[in-house]
Amino acid sequence: MPDCRHRPPSPPRKNLIIFQKRVASLSEPTLRRFSLRARRAVGLKGTVNLLLTSSAAMRSLNRQFRAKDTPTDVLSFPSPSLPPNDPAHTAGDIAISVDIAAQNAGKLGHSTAEEVKILVLHGILHLAGFDHERDNGEMARKEARLRRTLGLPLALIERNESVRPEFGRTRSSGRKSLKQKVDGAGARRTA
Repeated sequence: MPDCRHRPPSPPRKNLIIFQKRVASLSEPTLRRFSLRARRAVGLKGTVNLLLTSSAAMRSLNRQFRAKDTPTDVLSFPSPSLPPNDPAHTAGDIAISVDIAAQNAGKLGHSTAEEVKILVLHGILHLAGFDHERDNGEMARKEARLRRTLGLPLALIERNESVRPEFGRTRSSGRKSLKQKVDGAGARRTA
């Protein structure tokens, strides 16, 4: 009989990607590979769950978690700290408005798929602890360098404020799954 006390560790989890809205030329494997490259470039440990959704859903999330009744392009939900070697470690969740990504992509002359990747990078930087509202340009400089490294067009923070809506960032006090955030189950408003 095998000794159950010395089981090998579980394999690392893949990040969850939910496409509530599809993006032309952006498949789940492509987005998964980009997310991994971006996490490695930023130095973020753990998985990142992604939700690609509508502006209406983003407005609901922004209202629920930030008390702002307006749609936004990207929201980041950092997870509470877990040991980095824990196979269940999730760095956090990122929600992206495909509608706003498509609008911005059209205005800026690149594809919606590229815009979604820019928003993923931006969200990953927030999950890594960067905050463009308080860091005297540190996040903007890092995002610009990573954008070039990852082959992306114009960085989100470098853009004219009139081109895109307000950035979204949420710190969640209680860990909820991405599905719970989408369904509204057990959600609490956070600062």
